[in-house]
Amino acid sequence: MKKLGILLLALSCLTCQQKNSNNNFITQFEKSGGTETSEYIDVISYYKQLSNSYPEISFFEMGETDAGLPLHIVVFNTDGKTQLNSIKNSSKNSVLINNGIHPGESDGIDASMLLLRDIVQNDSLKKSYQNTLIVVIPIYNIGGSLNRNSHTRANQNGPKEYGFRGNTRNYDLNRDFVKQDTKNAAAFAEIFHTIEPDVFIDNHVSNGADYQYAISHLFTQHNKLGGALGKFIETQMRPALESSMMQKKIPITPYVNVWGGTPKEGWSQFYDSPRYSTGYTTLFNTLGMMVETHMLKPYKIRVEQTYELLLSMLDFTEERSVDIKIVRKNAIDKILKKKIYPITFEINPKKDPSVIQFRGYEGEIIDSKVTNGKRLLYDASKPYLEPVDYFNEYRPTKEITIPKAYILKQGWHRVVERLKNNQIFYTQFKKDTTLVVETLHIDDYKTRTSAYEGHYLHYNTSVKIDSNAVHFSKGDLYIPVHQKGARYIMETLEPEATDSFFNWNFFDSVLQQKEGYSGYVFEDVAEQILKENTTIKDAFEAKMVTDKDFEKNPRAQLNFIYKRSLHYEKAHLLLPIYKAYE
Repeated sequence: MKKLGILLLALSCLTCQQKNSNNNFITQFEKSGGTETSEYIDVISYYKQLSNSYPEISFFEMGETDAGLPLHIVVFNTDGKTQLNSIKNSSKNSVLINNGIHPGESDGIDASMLLLRDIVQNDSLKKSYQNTLIVVIPIYNIGGSLNRNSHTRANQNGPKEYGFRGNTRNYDLNRDFVKQDTKNAAAFAEIFHTIEPDVFIDNHVSNGADYQYAISHLFTQHNKLGGALGKFIETQMRPALESSMMQKKIPITPYVNVWGGTPKEGWSQFYDSPRYSTGYTTLFNTLGMMVETHMLKPYKIRVEQTYELLLSMLDFTEERSVDIKIVRKNAIDKILKKKIYPITFEINPKKDPSVIQFRGYEGEIIDSKVTNGKRLLYDASKPYLEPVDYFNEYRPTKEITIPKAYILKQGWHRVVERLKNNQIFYTQFKKDTTLVVETLHIDDYKTRTSAYEGHYLHYNTSVKIDSNAVHFSKGDLYIPVHQKGARYIMETLEPEATDSFFNWNFFDSVLQQKEGYSGYVFEDVAEQILKENTTIKDAFEAKMVTDKDFEKNPRAQLNFIYKRSLHYEKAHLLLPIYKAYE
């Protein structure tokens, strides 16, 4: 019986080995000679089988998407199967790779499949990345991936079929990270905070100008990231990546942020505010970058170069593991020690641009053969290597004094939901409380005239700040700034910040005046106010003298008095956000 048991066990193991050897994990990309990308169901099946076949691969469902299907993550760990709750506490560096946020840009989907397969099937590669946890989101925009076609990427050279940019609800998911209108974004937040990655990579394909490169990099803007982290990206990570790729004979350039002109004129670094993936991950001090392959280069080349870039970034992460941990460790404390935090930026005109030896094509303006106008033509038969200006130095245009805490009136459920999604710690008042705080009134703002990702986005917002004793009710939220999500708190609750919750219309109800007056009634009241209140009267008379338009507008005159009277509602333009410094 003992011998029979051993024989059966041996036969079982042999069957498993034969099964695994039969499944060599050749992808559709490889089968097609580099012209096709796998469908969603095949990608997920591929990773499930990879996980079943190799102990270093773990496969998880996490969160729900607008398509009604869960997101997935695939984890590589040389130590074997991984427990989700152990990732953020691991001494290893973690790298999160996101794919298919725009499913027509499928290069990263195929490159990641090849990457994990090659690592687990190669003992040398497994050893190379023994101190790194590699976490892959196979396809982020599942709804867009299922909406497969061959035509919507009009400017792109392959693959033969691909997904659609918008998700199931037609959101561009790479504009949704901070506002989180979609279930996808909420699920991403769950994944992100479960992993707390040291490095984040998001794979894309570019539009815009034409040039010789098949691949470019878009690191998060280093001045915005700031401090040691920003310096590390600009002086360590970026040069190392460029050098590694050049050693592989793959020229790479910063993302060519050119629209309508040619690269010879130079360009500015793309400013990735928190609506974008790398702008969002930066709020939690993750070192982030996007990969941007070039739309006109053959699909096979684009995928292969994405694959090589991922390996180069993994090599850097492994080699500089200790440095990365150190530079991230005390980032929040260093930010808060400065007392001042920048919330908006512009290109710094006092800094000279960097100079890039750029590999481009000559461009010229010629007559269109389609319209009666002109068109831009890049001539690939006229390549050049010339210096161009790269404006990658930004400076703050608005800074705030960092408060001890923000206080949010209860009832703003959509804001609270996002604070919870991002693991922001807060307490609630256990009883009614009066505190001296800064109040924020909206002073001015502009609004987009056309819809943008489900919103009419505000911008150029300014506020009036006053210090007042304010009564807070039991249940109002007290949000201390000194926590891991400090940057997220400030850049969402400060209304003047680029991607604040105010600018994304979360507080639009405060912009509408709820009470008013009938002119014929308020005339008598206004007359009495001017008799009894010399301050309002003096201001009114001064404006009548200095403002000719006002002097000709009786309605504006009456409104001037009303808004300075006790009748004008205090809630109009008052944000339910307060800043406490004690």
